[in-house]
Amino acid sequence: MLCAMLLSLSASAAELTVFAAASLSDALKEISSAYEKSTGDHVSFNFAASSTLARQIQEGARADLFFSADEEKMDQLEAKNLIQKQSRRSVLSNSLVIAVPSESSLKNAVDLRQARRIALAEPNSVPAGIYARKYLEQEHLWTDLKDKIVPTENVRAALAAVESGNADAAIVYKTDAAISKKVKIGYEVPASAGPRISYPLAVLAESRNPAAAEKLWEYLQTPVAAKTFEKFGFIILPAAATRNGNG
Repeated sequence: MLCAMLLSLSASAAELTVFAAASLSDALKEISSAYEKSTGDHVSFNFAASSTLARQIQEGARADLFFSADEEKMDQLEAKNLIQKQSRRSVLSNSLVIAVPSESSLKNAVDLRQARRIALAEPNSVPAGIYARKYLEQEHLWTDLKDKIVPTENVRAALAAVESGNADAAIVYKTDAAISKKVKIGYEVPASAGPRISYPLAVLAESRNPAAAEKLWEYLQTPVAAKTFEKFGFIILPAAATRNGNG
């Protein structure tokens, strides 16, 4: 009897693949661990820059959900009918910080002029880098600093550049800087001064198991998941948020 029950559970368990922004990796791993225990489903992740993930999906990579770090990458997939449009939700927000070595005296963005190398996720394509560039342009610092920029594959790589001593500073998400024991936050960009950061989530049109994908999609928007996201420093957007955060 027990063997039959175990076989039944194994047969009904879903295998799901989530393509998610690198900045979400720690929070999603913790959330998925609890989700797997409660449902029996197995969740695999592909963490990378949202631009890389969107390109992979457009090139035919199979996945069930896409959790992007900006709206533009989701726009690209929606325009090609690669997501279930009704499932698109702006779930989270974040803020930017300047991460520096523990001995750094940097106190504000203007102090970046004294840095030799500044790591950013690729500022022309990767969301974290695009947000950082917009902020520097807004503060009229981009022209002065652009020759010092060291572009990296994603936001975690930008943080790693400071951790390893290969950059004097990095503009990253607050959530990434918070988990590092090798850097400190030299300056936190006020929400009113920084670009609006939005993490949209959607079920992909080519999901092999749309019912199970929708179940995970729903779970990622529950108070239980929200508690974990908040623990890692993310900002929870209203439940009714859709494209661009408007109901």
